[in-house]
Amino acid sequence: MSITRMVATRSTCLRRHVGAILVKENRILATGYNGAPAGLKHCIEVGCLREKASIPSGTRHELCRALHAEQNAIVQAAYHGISIAGSTLYCTNKPCVICSKMLINSGIKKIFFDEAYDDALADALLDEAGIKIMRFSP
Repeated sequence: MSITRMVATRSTCLRRHVGAILVKENRILATGYNGAPAGLKHCIEVGCLREKASIPSGTRHELCRALHAEQNAIVQAAYHGISIAGSTLYCTNKPCVICSKMLINSGIKKIFFDEAYDDALADALLDEAGIKIMRFSP
C-alpha cells in the first residue's frame, strides 16, 4: 500500500490524490493515478471543472477532465497487453460505482483500499460479483 500512496503523489487532480496498483502473484502489473488523458492539459494547468460548477464529491463523475486511478491502471495494462484477470487492486480510495463496474469486467478478484468512499451501489455490485473488498490495515 505504501507504493500505492506513492503513485497517488503523481495525481494532477486539485481535489483528491488517488493511486492504484494492480498486482498478481506478488508482481505489479500496472499502476494508475487520477489525471487527464495522455497529452491533454491537466486540472493543475486549467482548473477544476467540478469545483467551478460546485459539483459535490461523489456525483456527476462524467463532468471531469480526469480518469480515476483505477481506470488508468486498467487502461495502462490494456495498452501494454497485460492481462489483469485474477489480479488484486490496491487503491488509496475505495472504488466508485463506475470503477467498480470496470474492475468487475476486468476480472479483478480482490480490492484493498485505504480510505472509505461511500457508494452503496458500488458495494452491492462488488458483493454480487463475489469480489472481496477490504480496508487495508497495516
